Amino acid sequence: METTPTLEISPEKMDFRAYSISWNLTKRCNLNCAHCYLDADFRGGLKTDELNTEECFRVIDQISEVNPNAFLILTGGEPLLRPDIYEIIRYAADRKFMVVLGTNGTMINRVNAEKIKAAGAHGVGISIDSMNPDKHNKFRGVEKAWEHSMNAFDILNEVGVDFLVQMSVSDMNYKEIPEVVEFTEKIGAIAFNLYFLVCTGRGQGNTDISNAAYEEALKMLYEQQMKYKGRLMINSKCAPHYKRVVYENDPESVYTRTYSGGC
Repeated sequence: METTPTLEISPEKMDFRAYSISWNLTKRCNLNCAHCYLDADFRGGLKTDELNTEECFRVIDQISEVNPNAFLILTGGEPLLRPDIYEIIRYAADRKFMVVLGTNGTMINRVNAEKIKAAGAHGVGISIDSMNPDKHNKFRGVEKAWEHSMNAFDILNEVGVDFLVQMSVSDMNYKEIPEVVEFTEKIGAIAFNLYFLVCTGRGQGNTDISNAAYEEALKMLYEQQMKYKGRLMINSKCAPHYKRVVYENDPESVYTRTYSGGC
C-alpha cells in the first residue's frame, strides 16, 4: 500500500520569531462596525493612553531587535486619525520593515495617498464587506462608507499605491465571497483577505453566522484560491482551522503549510 510522503522539519531549523505583526495604533475610529473586536471609539477624541510618536518609534526598534524582517500591519481603529501616521510608516520603512496600512478606506484622498506612498508603505488594506452599498454601510454603521471606500481604490490606483481588499464574513454576506473576489481582481488589487469573526470587543457574543454558513464560507474560500491560483493572492485570516478544509481537498497543497491567521 502506498503511503503519502510527509514533510519533516526539524524544530531546530524552524524560525519561531514573530513575523506578521498587526499593531492597533489607536482605538479611535470614524466608523461604528458592529463586529469590531477592538471596540473602537466611534468619533472619539484623542486618547491619552495612546502611545505617542516617540514611544511608537521605540516599539518599532524593539520589534526590529526580535525580527528585522517582520511584516508590519499598522491598523486601528482608523490609523489615519493619527496625524503622525506618516512619521510612523517612514520610521518603520527606514528600518526595512514591509509596512502595510490597514484602513477602512473612507478617509483616503489624493493628498494622504501621496503621503502614504512617500512614507514608504508597501500597500494599503481596505475593507469591503458587500458589493451592495446598503449592506456594507449597515455593517459599518455609517452612511456612504461604501462609496468612500470605492473612491479610495480609484485614488490609490491613480497614485500608484498597491492595495488589497479585506472582507469580514458574516451570515449576511458569506454568499458574496465569489463576487467580492471577482471585484478584487477586476480593480487590480494585489490580494484578497477573508476575515472571520473575532469574538471580542463589540464582536463578543456576536455569532450571527451559523455553523453551516461558516463551513460553506471556508469551502468557498478554497474554491476561490484554486480558481485564482497564480492570478490573485487569496488568504484566510483568523481561521487557522481553514487548513483542515485545504487538507481534506488536497493533503499536499502548499496552503496546508502557510499562515492562516491567528486568534
